[in-house]
Amino acid sequence: MSRTWYRRLLLSYFPIFLLTVTILIFASFVFVNDISRQETKKADGVASRYLVDNVDRAVQEAEISVLEAVEETSAYKAYFNEPDGGRTANVYAIARSLRSMTDASMYIESVYLYDRVNESVLTQSGRADAAGFSDADWLKQINSGELAPGWQPLREYASGFSVQPIRVLTINKDMPLPFGTDGVLVINLKMSALERLIDNMVNEQLSFVTIANANGDLVYQAHAEDGNGKALNELKLNRLGWTFSSGIRAAGLFGWVSVISYLWVAIAVGTVVCAILYLIYITRRNYKPVQVIMNRIEAYQIRAMDQGGKRTDELKLIDGVLENLIHHTQDYEQKSRENELLQRSRLFTELLRGERTEQAMGKLETFSPFIGVSASSRFAVVVHEIERYESVFRDRYTRGDQNTLKYALMNVFQELSRGAKLQAWAEWVGSDRLAVIFLAEEDDAATTEELRRLAESYKEWVASHLRLSLCCGIGPIVQSAERIRSSYEAAESVMRHKLLLHDDVMLADTEDSAPRLLETYRYLQTIAELVKQFRMSNGQWREQLDLLFAEFERDFVKDEAILSLIQALLQMLGREVAVMSEGLEEGLSDAQTAELEQRLQDAATLAEVKSILADHLTDLFRLYVSASETKSYRAMVSEMKTYIEENFANPDLSLKHLSDRFQISGKYASYLFKTEFDMKFVDFVTELRMKEAERLLLESECPLQDIALQVGYANAITFGRVFKRISGITPGDYRRQKRNVMNELR
Repeated sequence: MSRTWYRRLLLSYFPIFLLTVTILIFASFVFVNDISRQETKKADGVASRYLVDNVDRAVQEAEISVLEAVEETSAYKAYFNEPDGGRTANVYAIARSLRSMTDASMYIESVYLYDRVNESVLTQSGRADAAGFSDADWLKQINSGELAPGWQPLREYASGFSVQPIRVLTINKDMPLPFGTDGVLVINLKMSALERLIDNMVNEQLSFVTIANANGDLVYQAHAEDGNGKALNELKLNRLGWTFSSGIRAAGLFGWVSVISYLWVAIAVGTVVCAILYLIYITRRNYKPVQVIMNRIEAYQIRAMDQGGKRTDELKLIDGVLENLIHHTQDYEQKSRENELLQRSRLFTELLRGERTEQAMGKLETFSPFIGVSASSRFAVVVHEIERYESVFRDRYTRGDQNTLKYALMNVFQELSRGAKLQAWAEWVGSDRLAVIFLAEEDDAATTEELRRLAESYKEWVASHLRLSLCCGIGPIVQSAERIRSSYEAAESVMRHKLLLHDDVMLADTEDSAPRLLETYRYLQTIAELVKQFRMSNGQWREQLDLLFAEFERDFVKDEAILSLIQALLQMLGREVAVMSEGLEEGLSDAQTAELEQRLQDAATLAEVKSILADHLTDLFRLYVSASETKSYRAMVSEMKTYIEENFANPDLSLKHLSDRFQISGKYASYLFKTEFDMKFVDFVTELRMKEAERLLLESECPLQDIALQVGYANAITFGRVFKRISGITPGDYRRQKRNVMNELR
């Protein structure tokens, strides 16, 4: 027997075996290479972190050493705080301290002290005027206030001893420490020393480091001049705002390994592509005899169907036709069932919405489960709703369990309906609502009573077996399928008045389906009057609360409208009285209001809602009355105004100061000012200070620093800035202009 087919199959699949083994070898090499890359990156990251920590530690230690020396030397404090602080002994002591700081640290280039009041600079060589100082441009930036706190970006610094400027890192410290405003201590670190530290920690044969500032500009690069290398790690030094990028130089072993790995990956991809092409080619070549046979079978099947004659292998032909027929029949039945369910669900929705009612009877006979339905049939709609759906049902069960429980709820209802000899059609019309259409076969009163008993039994069964609470709305019995919509709307409407009806099974009349006009403005007027009485500490607010709930019952207001109006009441009350005290602010906070609203939503009746709200408002009323009786409003405002007019020159005068002085909250003090004077507290104090400053500028020869202190400002710079913002000119220009005008008038 010839083994031609065996050799052909072996020729077809043996190369695939070889290619598969080759690919596995390549994949293993790539895997090992990837591990080596990761380990290299990890090692470089550890070294880079050590480098960044050393640089950070060097900068921090230099800063701390200077601050400790300043703190320990009493001459610094005497220089600024004592009247004769600028005497020769203090100047000599400070210069010697600055010199010792510079000599003690290899990173410190220079340290000098700038006196803002006297416009002088104190270095290790002595005191000099700021105008002729070599770093005068930097002092101008300090005075302008444009420098951010902390270490400044790298800059060029020209000291008095160097010909060429050098790069330094600078930090400014307000003097006297810690938060003074009379002077500035400037610390300059040598960038060259930090560069030597970085170079000593980077192996130029294997790795490189590049440093960039916050704007992305290059600060320094260690061993990366040729640009051949791959960055592996990037670390941030927050103290200086620098970004350290480190990696392996391309000329090392890592580069060769990367090239080889990419080459092997390319070979592996090419091998896979070639194997796929070869497999397609050899399969098509070997499939040609099978293809010829299949073409003959297809041609034979067509001839057999046309001629009806017998042919050889007819059993195989029949077997194939039957198998195809079975598959097509199963698919058709499945699609037919799905289509029937879809049309049934669509018909249910159209009946509830009153859409396409002209075709309702024909569809009811075809798709509905009702037996004996006709044009004169009577129907009733019942709506069941899962109470506290979010907390009890949705949050407790998973999505799959929810679907299972809903399916069980619908089946149980249908079983109970069949037991009561009622024809029912149930569908879920929402995530928490089950709607049921009943076919009424008895008189209206008997059918309604039977529906009520069925709803009661269904509710009890669900509560005892599934531990769920249901409420039910029973719509009126209507004539013909076209009016099913009105029964559904009545059942749905009565479900929105659970607080007023006080029952879990509620019967709706036909008029309940008509929407009632909610006169919102009238309820808001009652709420506004309640808030007014509350704010006036009048107990008649309880009468307004009783009136509001009486209107709810009289107008048969929906549940969601009641809760919305209560929410509006709490918001109006919060705007009026929350600023009176911290207790009221806490009681009307978002968290407390949300908790109260949740309790109101969980209430079963309108009386329970009223009780919860009345208890909450009573607690707030006690807090409000207590805060109001602490001190009279008018007397407090008058006393506060007098106190501010007498103490506006006190630089510590603030809302916090008034809060401690008059035993009220800062927010309430601000509220009183805004209400009484129609201006902010800060603007009121500033106006008093500026009027006094104008008087002193015209009637006295006091320098600006003394005038600033007399009107409540710590220094002349702050005083001048505020005066110019209010008056439009500086204090000195104001004095000259006013006096020139007075001289001309004389």
